Amino acid sequence: MQDDILAIALELSESTRSKIADLDQIMMKTKILTMNARLEAARAGEAGKSFAVVAQEMGAIAGEVNDLSAALQANVTQNASRIREAGEGMAIALRGTRLSDLARNAVEIIDRNLYERSCDVRWWATDSAVVDALEQATPEACAHASSRLGTILRSYTVYLDLWIADRNGRIVATGRPERYRGLAGADVSGADWFRRGRHTATGDDFAVCDVAVEPRLGNAAVAAYSTAIRAGGRADGAPIGVLGIFFDWAPQARAIVDSVSLSAEEREKSQVMLLDSQMRIIACNRREREGQVYPLKPDQPIGHYIAGARLIGYGLTPGYETYRGLGWYGCIESALS
Repeated sequence: MQDDILAIALELSESTRSKIADLDQIMMKTKILTMNARLEAARAGEAGKSFAVVAQEMGAIAGEVNDLSAALQANVTQNASRIREAGEGMAIALRGTRLSDLARNAVEIIDRNLYERSCDVRWWATDSAVVDALEQATPEACAHASSRLGTILRSYTVYLDLWIADRNGRIVATGRPERYRGLAGADVSGADWFRRGRHTATGDDFAVCDVAVEPRLGNAAVAAYSTAIRAGGRADGAPIGVLGIFFDWAPQARAIVDSVSLSAEEREKSQVMLLDSQMRIIACNRREREGQVYPLKPDQPIGHYIAGARLIGYGLTPGYETYRGLGWYGCIESALS
C-alpha cells in the first residue's frame, strides 16, 4: 500500500513538472509575440501607440506568469523530495516492523518447544522405573530404567539421550547405551545441568542450561534440562538423584530459522538468527555465523533500527506459560537495498 501511495504521489509530481514545462513554452511564445507586437507598433508610429500599450501589458503578464511558474517549479521539487523521503521512511518503518514481528515469532516458537521439554523432564522424573533405578539400585532396576528411557526416546525424537544420575553424580542408566557407549558409571557431578537439577526445590521445578556442546554426545549442541528425582516419585520427596534430558538443538532450531516467512528476494539478502542472552548466535540460516557474537543493540523488548546499510529487526523472548525463557532474542538482519 505504501509503495502505491508513493508511486501515485511521485507520478503527480512528475505530471505537474511536465505541465509547468508546457506553461513555460507557452510563455516563451507569448514573449516572442509581445516582442514582435512592439516592433510592429514602433513601425506604425502614432497609429501603433495603443497597440504598443497592449503589447507592453502582455509582456508584463507573461513576466508574472513566468515568475509564478518558477515558484511553482521550486515548490514541486521541494515537495517531491519530501514525499520521497517520507515514503522511503514509511517503507523502512513498515519493513522493520515486519522483520521484528517475524523475529519475535521465531523465538516464541522455540520457547513453546522448550516449554514442552520442561514438562517432559518433570514428568519423567516421577516414572516408577526411573525412581526404582535409584531406590533399588540393582542392575536389574537400572536395566529396566534404561529400557524405559529407550522407549521414551523412540517416541520423542527431539532428544539425543536421557540420563539418570545418582545423588553423587554417577550415571546409572541412559536411554541409548548402544549409541553412546561407556556412560554407565561416568561422573557428571561437575556438570551444570546436574548441579542445578540437584538443587531444584520441589518436583515442580526444573533447571535449563544455555545451548552448549556435550562431548559425551558426540560433541552435539544440546539444550539440557534437569530436575531432581525424588523419593517415592513425590513432588516433596527427598532428592535421590537427577534426571538430565538432552534436546537435540541444531536440527530443531535450524528448522525454525529456515522456515521464517520471508520472500525469496528477502531471504537472499537476510540473515535469520536466534541469539542467547550473551548475544551468541545459537542458530542462523547462514550456518557459518553460528557461534559468533552478534552486536545487537536492543533498547526495548521488540523493535528495529538501521545499522549502516542494514535493517535490524529483533524480539526478546516473552517466555511461554511456566517457562520464563532465558533472555534469548530472535533477530533478522536484512540489507536495505
